[in-house]
Amino acid sequence: MCPHYPTVTPRCSQATWELDVSEPNETFDIVILGGGSGGYAAALRAAELGLSVALVEKGKLGGTCLHNGCIPTKALLHAAEVADQTRESEQFGVKAELVGIDMAAVNSYKDGVVARLYKGLQGLLGGAKNITIVSGAGRLVAPNTVEVDGKRYTGRNIILASGSYAKSLPGLEVDGERIITSDHALVMDRVPASVIVLGGGVIGVEFASVWKSFGVDVTIIEALPRLVAAEDEESSKALERAFRKRKINFKVGKPFEKVEKTDSGVRVTIAGGETIEAELLLVAVGRGPNTAGLGYEEQGVRMDRGYVLTDERQRTSVPNVYAVGDIVPGLQLAHRGFQQGIFVAEEIAGENPAVIDEAGIPRVTYSDPELASVGLTEAKAKEQYGADKVKSYNYNLGGNGKSQILKTTGFVKLVRVEDGPVVGVHMVGARVGELIGEAQLIYNWEAYPAEVAQLVHAHPTQNEALGEAHLALAGKPLHAHA
Repeated sequence: MCPHYPTVTPRCSQATWELDVSEPNETFDIVILGGGSGGYAAALRAAELGLSVALVEKGKLGGTCLHNGCIPTKALLHAAEVADQTRESEQFGVKAELVGIDMAAVNSYKDGVVARLYKGLQGLLGGAKNITIVSGAGRLVAPNTVEVDGKRYTGRNIILASGSYAKSLPGLEVDGERIITSDHALVMDRVPASVIVLGGGVIGVEFASVWKSFGVDVTIIEALPRLVAAEDEESSKALERAFRKRKINFKVGKPFEKVEKTDSGVRVTIAGGETIEAELLLVAVGRGPNTAGLGYEEQGVRMDRGYVLTDERQRTSVPNVYAVGDIVPGLQLAHRGFQQGIFVAEEIAGENPAVIDEAGIPRVTYSDPELASVGLTEAKAKEQYGADKVKSYNYNLGGNGKSQILKTTGFVKLVRVEDGPVVGVHMVGARVGELIGEAQLIYNWEAYPAEVAQLVHAHPTQNEALGEAHLALAGKPLHAHA
């Protein structure tokens, strides 16, 4: 998922933004190290509040989300959906034939989406009053100073927002050809015959879903007992059933041991000595914090395995130094960093914003089928409130008209505290990511099932499934059994 990048026309030339570099040692209200989702959101909100900002970025504004993550991967996933719809069109009475995947054209479509959003973001930041964009690699050289190419920028406050990188495993050398990361996968100019995906988290299952739709033989290897193990167990099991039906192979509870290059690709050995061969190995074991060599620890910023530790108000161990986004332990989601950036800008401006509830941040996996959730899993709710105090309800999408039209299966699962609010919403099915908006309001506003049940949900929509689930949990099921 990704924050919205406006498609606006720049109000000044690109040269103006990129060459607008302040004099050395000029002091700003805030110096931000990193122009990704968290950094640029902080810059824009701070500028709105009348604060002067220096935004330091060594690459392209927008960071991983816009250029190497959310946006390009979701463009590939949409192309994959179109491929599947074409392949399966006859069941809807539409005669069409899928003759192949033109990766050059797919990449052109993907890159066009990114380019338009990037142009809009450049225009927005470049035209914003009080924001100075500093192009170059920054380093924290004092608790209040960032150095870029020998020039120093002093901030009354510092925000660390340096983002993340695609991780590998010890002893697993990524060569960009046969052993690749998501960065390489996003720019591939061909459709491989077969791929082993190392990692069954969000990144791994999304790429597996894309490649299967493109006709690739895919096998996922996951050391944990189930795919997308951070999600509710029922969601994981539903995804696994769907992947079996799609003939996406996966092996869970099987740690990686080694990889060897062969004449035709790679051979991977997993726990137990089993070997799997394919043309490529995608290393999708998560993203690491991009903090090495940036001077954080030297200036007294408390760290843990490369992550910057903060309190609930995003403050680090150094006064007036804050951190946001992927470098802070927790969910590595663009919209989390985006909201944290806004929060810190308001905190610095004295607005006293409400603390962000990490459990209240929506999560979506854009595979086929999609997974969407917010709040606590059933297991976490039982840990927190006690097993006897937690009740759940699973509404099957088989009873939903729009889901029947779309020929999708799945469910809406609610988790509530007895005589209390809904504390978790978990959904599986096509397009359920679009339902997460109402779900996050239900969780974050501590709604009771009866309160949601009295709301009118449009028919026929998948959104009705949320209403039906709450009706059932409130003790008045209509199209379902309590």
